[in-house]
Amino acid sequence: MVAMWISLSLAGQELLPREGDLLFCCSDTANAITAVTSGVGEMPIDHVGIVHRVGGDEGPLFVIEAVKPCVRLVALDEFLDENGQVILARVNADLDVESSVTQCLGMVGRPYDDLYLPGDSAIYCSELVQMNYIDTSGKLIFGTIPMSFHDASGSITEYWKDFYSSRGMRVPEGEPGTNPGELSRRPQVTILGKYPKGL
Repeated sequence: MVAMWISLSLAGQELLPREGDLLFCCSDTANAITAVTSGVGEMPIDHVGIVHRVGGDEGPLFVIEAVKPCVRLVALDEFLDENGQVILARVNADLDVESSVTQCLGMVGRPYDDLYLPGDSAIYCSELVQMNYIDTSGKLIFGTIPMSFHDASGSITEYWKDFYSSRGMRVPEGEPGTNPGELSRRPQVTILGKYPKGL
């Protein structure tokens, strides 16, 4: 499959993916993540990956992503095949692109964190961005937020109660973390365009 791109434009110039850009994925159906988080424009964002061009400016596009069973590097076309609507975004802060992407690449092979807990060796998708994206002075661009496992009514959903109870744990409501929907709404992130579905 050859990836097609629908982009917004600035000054008549097409905006194409570049190193360090973020790819936010919208779920086709509601799920446990979209039930408790919200993306930019209320989009049902439940995943994020990082654009990496292997081999420099002329090399092929890949995506670094944290999925089960581990953080991996996958071809952009394969990433698009495996996800629904994909939104391209760019960090508009003083991002040290090379260092940030290098740090993300250093986590390839680390196990996926399906418990979404801070401070362990496992990594989930938006955590990969949050803990590795730094500015040119070496400071994190994205701070953590209190984790949310509750719906619009303020109640923790039955899914997450059962999920953590089955593991002998309490729901880590309010613990420091991140999620892809909230990350897409950060002021340091600019939404550029989207890949069409069904290619």
